[in-house]
Amino acid sequence: MIAAIAMPRLMRIGPGASSELGNILSQLGLSRPLIVTDSHLLELGKLDKVMAGLDSSKFSPRLYSEVVIDPTTASIEACLAFLRAGNHDCVVGFGGGSSMDTAKAVAVLAVHGGAMSSYKAPHQQDSPGLPIIAVPTTAGTGSETTRFTIISDEVTNEKMLCIGLGFLPTAALVDYEQSFSMPKALTAATGLDALCHALEGYISKRSHPFSQNIAAQAMRAIAPNLRRVYADPLDRYAREAVMLGASLAGIAFSNSSVALIHGMARPIGAFFHVAHGLSVAMLMPAVIEYSAPADVLLYANAARAMGLADDGESSEAAVGKLVEEFIAFNTDLQVPTPKSYGIDPVRWTSLLGTMAEQALASGSPANNPRSASLEEIQQLYKQAWAGEESRQLYKQAGA
Repeated sequence: MIAAIAMPRLMRIGPGASSELGNILSQLGLSRPLIVTDSHLLELGKLDKVMAGLDSSKFSPRLYSEVVIDPTTASIEACLAFLRAGNHDCVVGFGGGSSMDTAKAVAVLAVHGGAMSSYKAPHQQDSPGLPIIAVPTTAGTGSETTRFTIISDEVTNEKMLCIGLGFLPTAALVDYEQSFSMPKALTAATGLDALCHALEGYISKRSHPFSQNIAAQAMRAIAPNLRRVYADPLDRYAREAVMLGASLAGIAFSNSSVALIHGMARPIGAFFHVAHGLSVAMLMPAVIEYSAPADVLLYANAARAMGLADDGESSEAAVGKLVEEFIAFNTDLQVPTPKSYGIDPVRWTSLLGTMAEQALASGSPANNPRSASLEEIQQLYKQAWAGEESRQLYKQAGA
């Protein structure tokens, strides 16, 4: 098997890396960036140092700060109209996954046009758009190193997965100091999303030695440090480890793909407006427990990479520790269940079939070590409804 590897052409990693934007633009021969961010980051002054480094004699930047959480087709069109009103030669995504995904989508549409829905999987957008520079401020999505973007269709309530080299950033500036001001809830949600990227990049049917090695490094960096950054946002060592782990996890799953957890998480976000990382975390214990029997050794080795088990323990024991660790993560990091989040149980139940259909249609579940039918995915949604309470009930019932 020949592994096809794609990564950003340039990366700057370390404290203060975000201040390198001007140097990166010059190195790439670019001078007219559209900087895409959200109003909260603008108010926090996060962009001050970045903008100060763009010498007006060399660069002509414009700033768009109207990014919305979980970008929609309408929000993409608004940003695209702003870009077209200027004369830009690149797009800079500054912020979390929403800002970077918006920048990616706009960069492609600026060159190729059309509706965002025409770019969703299984379409592969490999032809480049405008160059993309990604500057993450959260340690989670890994979007700075991936060839994916996710945009919601307001009409169909579908989170569209868009794939291709056209969405891969040309450069990424990974600066863990930008993550110091993340609130606890965001630290938890994005960190668990990153850990899931690493795990699914490791166990995916499309994984290979390169992606598995990168994913293992990501798990080693994130798993022991996530509780530390949750407890102390200014823990520099842990912040650096989790931020680096998130970028490594992005490289891993971008070159192997995610699996069942992510396929099931997207519809929860689309229909109930649950943050993506929370949607992922809500599902992880049930889906890992369901999937692991298909390749016990693989999941056991993931547990070992996280430091949960050693080589002397049986694979079955290691997998048990893996499931229990994600239950504990959800408790320790105060991750709500769909039930405790306040989702209407009647609507949840009525949408199980539609969510399962959308999960399968995304293609991600096909990468899972254990194939899940439409009915099994619905059962997993039911099992995740009240978290550990639901899980124990299904185990007692033999489900």
